[in-house]
Amino acid sequence: MLINETLLGEVKQWRQQIHSQPELGFKEFKTSAFIVDKLQSFGMEVHQGLGGTGVVGVLKNGSGPTIGIRADIDALPIKEQNDIEHKSTHENCMHACGHDGHTSVLLGTAKHLSQYKDFNGTIYFIFQPAEEVLGGAKAMIDDGLFDKFPMDAVYGLHNWPGLPVGEIAVNDGPMMASFDTFEITLTGKGTHAAMPHLGADPIAAGAALITNIQSIVSRRISPLKSGVISVTQMNSGDTTNVIPDYAILKGTVRSFDMDVRQSMQDMLTEMVATLPPLYGVTGEMDYHIRYPVTTNDSQAYLEIKEAATKVLGADKVNTDVEPSMASEDFSFMSQVVKGAYFWLGVDGNSPSKPLHNAAYDFNDDAIETGIKVWVSLVESQLPKISA
Repeated sequence: MLINETLLGEVKQWRQQIHSQPELGFKEFKTSAFIVDKLQSFGMEVHQGLGGTGVVGVLKNGSGPTIGIRADIDALPIKEQNDIEHKSTHENCMHACGHDGHTSVLLGTAKHLSQYKDFNGTIYFIFQPAEEVLGGAKAMIDDGLFDKFPMDAVYGLHNWPGLPVGEIAVNDGPMMASFDTFEITLTGKGTHAAMPHLGADPIAAGAALITNIQSIVSRRISPLKSGVISVTQMNSGDTTNVIPDYAILKGTVRSFDMDVRQSMQDMLTEMVATLPPLYGVTGEMDYHIRYPVTTNDSQAYLEIKEAATKVLGADKVNTDVEPSMASEDFSFMSQVVKGAYFWLGVDGNSPSKPLHNAAYDFNDDAIETGIKVWVSLVESQLPKISA
């Protein structure tokens, strides 16, 4: 399959423009406007406002099946460290997760398919806001995504450092972990740092709690199962000579197994209630269920695998790869309809920077691979009827 070089050049320009103007979740106003403008220029029906700043483009050609392809459009609150022409122009905001690439690949796919229309059916191009922590996929669903645009299947991708350009990875089963967050408030009794016996130290309780939390996975979850509990923030006190009244701990919980997920929540709740009192401190926890496990449907997995094999070759399609403990709110979509999600290789001659790194920049050489896989998937799932 050949993708027009002129189109690839356009998509690269779009990607770099989006990269230079990143926007945070539910605030992607310019990004959404850019997407709408492009889709309308392709002659497509466009719907705005789902999930706040979400956009859906509709391309219909015949009466065949209906599928959705999703790209996330938001950026991260990170100050970019790259010295490139298309560097972020927004302070402390950048596309450090490659959503500029996802968006541009899907726009390029939409333009190609609107020109050639070598399919029979309907495609919904879903541009989703706020993937990072805020759950934009659920917001679109709650706004009626699948009611207004019924579809037989939905598909998504994510660029993946560590995987070479020209390759993809897809599993039959889990790709990404579930994701929950917690905030623990430890309440003690403030006192002079020289007289700790007159108070109740929430920092000492917090340190003990952080250490003991690690025993949940290492000693109370089967070693044949997987889970991660990470305490990522501890905030307390304002000066050096005062033991404070409060300490706040925040973190995340991740797993591929729903029983393990529930067990970790239960054990964490128990530990917060029982350990701090040993230090004369009380503990309270706000626990938030965030994203489900991103699990590929077996049939949808085969559809992506076969479509990618057709245009890339079997040696470029990696299966049975190790899932990631990172998380994705595409999981909300694939809970509603049959779905699958793959990783797009972005490593060039040198390894890509990690995702969420201040020096990350999506590799434009991966654009062609992404478009090829999407076009192949559409043409295989919505085959054109021979005259």
